[in-house]
Amino acid sequence: MGVIHIDDRDDPRVDDFRELSTADRRPDRPGGRGFVIAEGTVVVSRLLASRYPVRALLGVERRFAELGAELEGVEAPQYVASAETMADVVGFHLNRGILAVADRPVPLTVSEVVDGAGTIAVLEGVGDHENLGALFRNAAALGVGGVLLGPGCSDPLYRRSVRVSMGHVLRVPFAPLADWPGGLDDLRARGFAVAAFTPRPGSIPLRELRAHAPGRVALLFGAEGPGLTEAALAAADHAVRIPMPAGVDSLNIATAAAVAFYELAPGG
Repeated sequence: MGVIHIDDRDDPRVDDFRELSTADRRPDRPGGRGFVIAEGTVVVSRLLASRYPVRALLGVERRFAELGAELEGVEAPQYVASAETMADVVGFHLNRGILAVADRPVPLTVSEVVDGAGTIAVLEGVGDHENLGALFRNAAALGVGGVLLGPGCSDPLYRRSVRVSMGHVLRVPFAPLADWPGGLDDLRARGFAVAAFTPRPGSIPLRELRAHAPGRVALLFGAEGPGLTEAALAAADHAVRIPMPAGVDSLNIATAAAVAFYELAPGG
């Protein structure tokens, strides 16, 4: 459809972008339409290169120019507007100057995520969108093959998670692990050693884990504060800790995961 200039905030052609503070939710949430929303040229670029089917783009002319050749062949409409019109549509001022919306594809299966992966992350109760987005960014940077989401995890495709991840939630494969904690047995059957991260005494120091688990490894992380449940810890093969000085009992979940990814993942 190409480039379309708009100057009317009520133009129905940009309804996909309207009032994003309520619309960027799953379809089963009030006001949610279930779109994947990318903000800024870097994240939009990653969306364009992903498996997510783009519906439309909305932005100021300068940001479209920055994407340049990446927009060639894109069939979705590209709506160009002033910053003021864009803010009226979206419901807030957007410093990044460009948005794209996409539909959610069919979710990946556990097999599609873990087949061929040497290191994966498995999460339980990670409900903070910013922590989740940061963890995905770390996973992409340090060579983690995929992420499995246990109970209590937030939606990786929520706008804040996508933004904080710098679009890497669109690149790192993920899937729900619905059977919990029984699904950890399935990972074990696929050749993964399950390593649960916990500061409790008696845990293996991180740098000793490879002596116990030289092959494929699933790194199991819980929510900040409560950590992993007893059921998850009992289902793991190894309890692992990141050694820290006395008086420091924990790290931010995304930071702890980054340390583990660096030590254990192929890209680390």
